[in-house]
Amino acid sequence: MGLFSLFRKDKPIVDEDEAYARLAANSELQRRDDASPLSAQQKLQLDLQRDIARATVLKIDAIEAAMAADMFDEPAFRRPQRRSAAPANAAAHTLDDAVTELLEDDDIPVEAAAAESAPAVEEAAILYANGETDDACRLLADAVRGDPAGDRTAWWMLFDLYCVLGRQEAFDSLSIDYASTFETSPPPWNPALADNAAASSGVTPSATLAGVLDAATSAQIAHLRAAAEGAAVLRLDFSRVTAVEPAGCALLYDTLRELQRGRELILGGVDELLLQVRAIVDVGRRDDSAAPWLLMLELLRLLNREKEFDEAGMDYCVTFEVSPPPFTPPGKVASTPRQVAGPAADRYLLPRTLEGNAEEVWSAIRAHADDCPALVFDCSRLARIDYVAAGHLLALLQQLAGPERRIEFRELNHMIAALARLLGYGGVARLMPHRY
Repeated sequence: MGLFSLFRKDKPIVDEDEAYARLAANSELQRRDDASPLSAQQKLQLDLQRDIARATVLKIDAIEAAMAADMFDEPAFRRPQRRSAAPANAAAHTLDDAVTELLEDDDIPVEAAAAESAPAVEEAAILYANGETDDACRLLADAVRGDPAGDRTAWWMLFDLYCVLGRQEAFDSLSIDYASTFETSPPPWNPALADNAAASSGVTPSATLAGVLDAATSAQIAHLRAAAEGAAVLRLDFSRVTAVEPAGCALLYDTLRELQRGRELILGGVDELLLQVRAIVDVGRRDDSAAPWLLMLELLRLLNREKEFDEAGMDYCVTFEVSPPPFTPPGKVASTPRQVAGPAADRYLLPRTLEGNAEEVWSAIRAHADDCPALVFDCSRLARIDYVAAGHLLALLQQLAGPERRIEFRELNHMIAALARLLGYGGVARLMPHRY
């Protein structure tokens, strides 16, 4: 919605070539003396032209990038992968290699490591922890406008805050500015679950699908169903799927439809799986099975991408000459970015909010720690922790920490990650915010 707000009907229509010409002329105007200052109306018109030109440049860049990808897809033209910086003391790393790779990923800019020293970031984290969400939004928005090309942490915190608050229009508008500033894709809209959809917490059963998704996947599907028995919450990870076939799509489609009844799903690597499925369908090509199409539509529904669902539904209708399934809100489903790696042990799922002295949660964590040498907290549903609860949790972790115990917080939203850094959680635990 943010994109269309740039072109509201009540604004005068300006030709794109004229916009560029006037932008060039504006450079000359800036060099003139104050003898002929611009009026407020002229300044408003120039601001409008800049917005139109910026949006047009983004569109052209996207088209050129797609053309370049098609023209230069040979290995010789591909950009070599950058090497990660070697750790100063490799022996000090206790995590497995794959987790170390996550911490050193090139997608995470170096400025994120220094974000804890940014006053706006710290103040916004405290405001949010105290329930002053509107003030936190204003502070982060001012920080982004004041130094748009600086620390990305303020951007990520604001994206997460808009998702938690359900402010999609503000999220979309911020996405345009983010893409323009950093010349990269903005994060996807991922609204938080409703309060009543996230009441449970505790150890989360998990299952992973890997390899080629075909008829032989039935054994993995059986394991997945077994993990779901009696579970109120189930985590599924699709990031290790390397290819898909119609038979495997049919198995997974039926399983996903069944698993949604009576439980909450936390899905990882859905975007990667969606790309695999899209690769084997073509509009107008009617294969023996419609399962890949149905799975694609189901994944889009689970991601709550109604517009993409409707577009794919039209293609499905054209291909099979039947009506597509209707779009219904996904309900108790949360999606997370791809899982780079993780221990085989089940994670401890934290609730949507932690407030005050949540003694029931602390007692459950102590009991879980008695049985597990490692504490891996799943924070994919944790939307907010207040200042008091954060202090109690830190004190508990300091009691449980030891040289032989690994403590990790995975998939933290960036608002909570900033508060945790500020309070000193990094001294007892690894903090792993979800990646943008």
